[in-house]
Amino acid sequence: MKHPTTFLYEHNAATGVATITLNRPDRLNALTFDIYDELRQTFRTLDGESSVRAIVITGSGKAFCSGGDVHDIIGALFSRDPGGLLEFTRMTCDLVLAIRQCRRPVIAALNGTTAGAGAVIATACDIRIAAASARIAFLFTKVGLSGADMGAAWLLPRLVGSGRATELLMTGDFITADEAFRIGLYNRVVSDGDALATATAFAEQIAKGPSLALEITKHAIDREATMDLHAALESEAQIQASLMTHADFREAYDAFVARRQPKFL
Repeated sequence: MKHPTTFLYEHNAATGVATITLNRPDRLNALTFDIYDELRQTFRTLDGESSVRAIVITGSGKAFCSGGDVHDIIGALFSRDPGGLLEFTRMTCDLVLAIRQCRRPVIAALNGTTAGAGAVIATACDIRIAAASARIAFLFTKVGLSGADMGAAWLLPRLVGSGRATELLMTGDFITADEAFRIGLYNRVVSDGDALATATAFAEQIAKGPSLALEITKHAIDREATMDLHAALESEAQIQASLMTHADFREAYDAFVARRQPKFL
């Protein structure tokens, strides 16, 4: 894969884990137009990279991501016409779509302030592992915009329920890592300085799993959100029957009988 120019990228060929690091620590890793665009392109590319089995996204310094850069994005938006504004908002939404459509599990290592667009990017990931200092806020109403931004009104209720999502999206207030964990927004909270190592270890563990089964599981979680129970059950029956013909299913059985660790495709 062509290395990005607006953030750091590393691929560990031995473990299959790719790491994306937002790298503007002096601006709390605030996003620019170019970063948005390159992030979405990178996730689209990684979707087809067979050597990548899991992805970690994090930020350098004291923040994961503080959202759109006040000067480089927000100030610049005032000079755009309605068509230009829609072009921008569609691009930000396309980043979230690229994360959700990416077949690889995506783990967010939240090492500090996670706000605005950064909060939505974290929410779009499959797993969130946060440092104790990683407070989070969906700040959009604080600047006169809808809390329903970049898919937040679709993503967040599925993690924390409608009531809590409504409060977070309407107030735009920060909550602590402990509170985010308590309501189900964070999967794990670890000591400051340990988020990236913990997320990487988790990614390495999941990268050893059956990639096709993990891909299908990820997409089923989103797809079945709009199905009734009958349709969901039929979908899962067909998917599972298909996977029972896949080599990974046989490998899991053979490894169990031989009392060894499976080696999945």
